[in-house]
Amino acid sequence: MMDTEKMGCCCSGQTPTPVASSEGWNRKYLAMIASLAVLWWLAYSYILPASHWLVFGLFGMNPESHLGASLEFFIYDTVKILLLLVALIYGIAWIRASLNVERVRDYLAGKRRGLGYFLGALFGSVTPFCSCSSIPLFLGFTTARIPIGITMSFLITSPLINEIAVVLLWGLLGWKFTVIYVLVGMAAGIIGGFFMNNIRAERWLQPFIIEAMNNAPAHQYVSESGEVQKLTVRQRHVFAYGEMTSIFKRVWKWVIIGVGIGAALHGFVPENWFAENLGAGEWWSVPVAVLVAIPLYSNVTGIVPVMESLLVKGLPIGTTMAFCMSAVAASIPEVMMLRQIMTIKLQAAFIGYLWVIFTLVGWLFNILGPYID
Repeated sequence: MMDTEKMGCCCSGQTPTPVASSEGWNRKYLAMIASLAVLWWLAYSYILPASHWLVFGLFGMNPESHLGASLEFFIYDTVKILLLLVALIYGIAWIRASLNVERVRDYLAGKRRGLGYFLGALFGSVTPFCSCSSIPLFLGFTTARIPIGITMSFLITSPLINEIAVVLLWGLLGWKFTVIYVLVGMAAGIIGGFFMNNIRAERWLQPFIIEAMNNAPAHQYVSESGEVQKLTVRQRHVFAYGEMTSIFKRVWKWVIIGVGIGAALHGFVPENWFAENLGAGEWWSVPVAVLVAIPLYSNVTGIVPVMESLLVKGLPIGTTMAFCMSAVAASIPEVMMLRQIMTIKLQAAFIGYLWVIFTLVGWLFNILGPYID
């Protein structure tokens, strides 16, 4: 294990004590990080085939069975999220200790807050994460003291849009529906960021997150001789490693429990039931569709074929959009993981906002549906 000696008072917000750093240690550190990055990428790239082989090859389960599909999904998603958690929290914490994050935060928190919401939503739209996989980045942004509205814009938009979903939507449902879907997803993130900022949602984060935000190290310090010096590579590593292990220990078991519940729900979307019971277009069908969809667990790539099937079976366009967006934007596994980061008040505000915004989207596009075809 790499040396993780204490940084003195660097992590407590006080003036840190300089730590001797040799070129030899830096070279060793860079070689170790490069090796671990290659191993991480190989592991991440082969999660899906390894999960498939383990369940259907080694265990000999039937590929057509719901149990086999659920077990494969559980192994794949658990390993993927834990790998992301380790890499992203460490990486973002290292950057926090290396850059003047305060300057970035102040830039985004001033008159350019609206731009920040847009950038948060835009970044979310180009990250290929599901609702659960977005949480490690959300954690990193939050502890880096990026304004809560901007991080929430990212958290809302990230599972809704990615380039693969855009290609699938374009091919299956046409360019009009694709453009509408992307614009609605971006708008949901931007409006959500504005809403979370105005209710001061940061006060409802869990205490350990607020503590981590307050204990972020300065990227430079004043030495005993009065010279301004930047943190050494070793100091940055120590801070990032400590941040990563602390957060990982708090949330890993909730990742497993949450994904386990999501795996149990995976593959059981009752398409015929929705088309038969919510297809008449009554006003109440949209909020009911959103409420039913939120507990489900799917990513946007997997929901696109479901979206096509529901439209073919007669579900109105607005109800279909509300249902599918709700299914990818939130889920029981995500709620369980976020419970370790957010208090009940913030979770209620988050879920309540999604329910309201997607209900409004459904009502609007049920009205506009005849003009979109």
